[in-house]
Amino acid sequence: MKAKELDKKFDAGEDVSEHLDLAQARRPQQDQKRVNVDFPLWMIQQLDKEAKRLGVPRQSIIKVWVAERLQKAA
Repeated sequence: MKAKELDKKFDAGEDVSEHLDLAQARRPQQDQKRVNVDFPLWMIQQLDKEAKRLGVPRQSIIKVWVAERLQKAA
């Protein structure tokens, strides 16, 4: 199927997922790399407190806050 045909089906609201190889799908700039960061105990306690308040894991809080700061700096 050509891209124009796929676009037409998608724009018409048709399900085009059968035409996609989702096993090969990639999200641009979303590759991950593990890093280790040492935080003082008081920061961990504050992070855990905020994570518990929001009902999310500590890692999520850290990722969101770092992303927000990087967007401000850009």
